[in-house]
Amino acid sequence: MKRRTFLQNAAALGAGVMASKFSFAESFDTFPTVRVSADQRHFSSAVIEDAIKEFQKNVANKELGWLFNNCFPNTLDTTVYDESTAAKKLTYVITGDIDAMWLRDSSAQVWPYLQFMKKDRKLQDLILGLINKQSQCINIDPYANAFYNDPTKKGEWFSDHTQMKPGIHERKWEIDSLCYPIRLAYHYWKETNDATAFDEEWVKAQENIYKTFVEQQRKDGNSPYVFSRTTNRGTDTLQVDGLGYPVNPVGLICSAFRPSDDCTIFLFLIPSNLFAVTSLRQSAEILRKVKNNTDLATRMENLANEVEEAVNRYGIVNHPEHGRVYAFEVDGFGSYMMMDDANVPSLLALPYLGAVDVNDEVYQRTRKFILSEKNPFFFKGTAAEGIGGPHIGRDMIWPMAIIMRAFTSTDENEIQTCIETLRKTHGDTGFMHESFHKDDPKKFTRHWFAWTNTLFGELLWKTYKEKPSLLK
Repeated sequence: MKRRTFLQNAAALGAGVMASKFSFAESFDTFPTVRVSADQRHFSSAVIEDAIKEFQKNVANKELGWLFNNCFPNTLDTTVYDESTAAKKLTYVITGDIDAMWLRDSSAQVWPYLQFMKKDRKLQDLILGLINKQSQCINIDPYANAFYNDPTKKGEWFSDHTQMKPGIHERKWEIDSLCYPIRLAYHYWKETNDATAFDEEWVKAQENIYKTFVEQQRKDGNSPYVFSRTTNRGTDTLQVDGLGYPVNPVGLICSAFRPSDDCTIFLFLIPSNLFAVTSLRQSAEILRKVKNNTDLATRMENLANEVEEAVNRYGIVNHPEHGRVYAFEVDGFGSYMMMDDANVPSLLALPYLGAVDVNDEVYQRTRKFILSEKNPFFFKGTAAEGIGGPHIGRDMIWPMAIIMRAFTSTDENEIQTCIETLRKTHGDTGFMHESFHKDDPKKFTRHWFAWTNTLFGELLWKTYKEKPSLLK
């Protein structure tokens, strides 16, 4: 993802961020209007608007009500494009201030709306259209992470040294790019019992996902995927002839890049491998029950079992203070990286993705490590504490990681503290951002980042429905 830094006085564009300073008061009327006007919204859902009204009516903290109104519908307001034809629902979802659709981001952006689909058929069709669009994209190139809606467009990264095609925004191979569309399709199916998306295009995409995962186990020592970029940022390219550092083929899947779009050091990225285990089993269930494709389903299940066994054997290491914990990256030779990144999937976010049980002892020990200063990308400042990463650099905390800390916590005080931190660190904009400085929330990156906005809305809604006292 192209690195872009915007301070508070940056142009608002699609997010409708107000640049001027303002003071907060205990009435909605005194908060500035920063959400885009109704006539400029890309998509409107009565059920989402009703949820906003309900939240604002019943949550006493008016600033949280204002933030929920701004953030929760941000994906629908600003990033969705209907490309449907007479024959098929299709939806293109940009990430925000970058006009391209990431398979990961688009899936995560609409995820919080799944629970509302039964009350809004148009919202259901929008998500169905995204599932269909993602299948098409995967079949264009399963190694690509981001696409344009124009299949002839050659974008800013077309000069990358890899097998670029028109219509592809970026071709950074990331395991999670293929996991997120499965997660979305699986839970769409579970919510609606609608199997419309599971046509031959979708099955072809599953074949491509399986083929790509197996290729990236690199058991023959080779890889059809090679990537390098002419850049002054070391995290934007792969070393060793565009292949990355060598791995021992132990059954794990190589991920050339992290979900932050930064390159891996050791290519076996453990959180993404665990996400793949869950996704492979979800795909297999659909293939078996809906398509009666027992052959591919069995191959998916066998691969999931192999990867899971390899994670347990090679992905868990002994930390001198925290005991047996998940490493962030390993190479199968015995080398490993101890850290966590702020983007999702991360080690912290594994229970949110359904990849591990929140009470799992290895996960809990890992969580304690991640949320300590033993994690080199855990930052503490005068404004907040939280996880950052190499993508933005030192001292920059990601709201997404604070949200994941709340989602994966069983401690009400911790959840409340996370929400309060997020409330205080939006930098006087009314929206969440990619990152902010640990000492100054007005120094932030990405003024329009729909995923984090909608994710924060998901956290507020979940807390309101399950633990409303924490929003007082």
